[in-house]
Amino acid sequence: TYMEPGNDTQVLEFILLGLSEVEELQSLLLGLFLSMYLVTFIGNLLIILATITSSHLHTPMYFFLANFSFVDICFTSTTIPKMLLNIHTHNKTITYHGCLTQMYFFILFVELDGFLLSIMAYDRFVAICHPLHYTVIMNPRLCVLLLLLSWILSVLDSLLRGLLVLRLSFCTNLEISHFFCEINQVIQLACSDTLLNIIEMYFATVVMGIIPLIGIVFSYSQIVSSILRITSARGKYKAFSTCGSHLSVVLLFYGTALGVYLSSATTQNSRASAIASVMYTIVIPMLNPFIYSLRNKDIKGALKILVGIVTSSFL
Repeated sequence: TYMEPGNDTQVLEFILLGLSEVEELQSLLLGLFLSMYLVTFIGNLLIILATITSSHLHTPMYFFLANFSFVDICFTSTTIPKMLLNIHTHNKTITYHGCLTQMYFFILFVELDGFLLSIMAYDRFVAICHPLHYTVIMNPRLCVLLLLLSWILSVLDSLLRGLLVLRLSFCTNLEISHFFCEINQVIQLACSDTLLNIIEMYFATVVMGIIPLIGIVFSYSQIVSSILRITSARGKYKAFSTCGSHLSVVLLFYGTALGVYLSSATTQNSRASAIASVMYTIVIPMLNPFIYSLRNKDIKGALKILVGIVTSSFL
């Protein structure tokens, strides 16, 4: 039951305890999360297709929104299908390599979400504070460069974290009080020294989490300052409406992430932390398409055209 890193002679499996061990709740959880996953997948896919098919949405704002929707699909697909499979088969195990893979992609996509939210805040800052220079500043080359840089940083950090976990040794207690391989809990199961892992996590939190958040705060401080200088109420409403949806997503994303962090820091109940993390792993990605489409005439118009194309093709 003990495995040294790099030992392939023994298959090591972790046990994902999930959200609840009550047998009567398993069917309810299966139906609930399957429905939420399908809504998340279809909703974000529609945003992507609407952006691609509508030429008037070929702007930096919708370019980043489409990428954000793609990342949200990947983000939820990293954890939810495995959880659904475990509930359906009544099998709570996940292989060692499967756990590492899930950790890698989870870190990758959650960090990409943070970077994209920061870039989208900068896009709104340029659009509202420097409208005459918007097309010059947010040119296609810069947009692709920002997206590529986000991918490179996220890939490198998630790879580094995965390699640091790969060097750890694990003992007999392999139960994870979560519905996916959450890196903090996996590290806590290690028998070997985890100092490097902890140092890297704190460093990554600053670089990948706090720095993008500072960028968002700076962008919105400038946006608010610019909006307050607008004299007409109609002008203020129009300026705020262009960033209201994004601000809502930012508050939800960082608010729930902070809530999960505080709940895990103040309580030893890992199951409570797992339930709280449901918010940012499935609920927020599910809500994002609704937040961005309900008050956005461009998206709603593009979705109507897309639905018309799809329905006419089947008639």
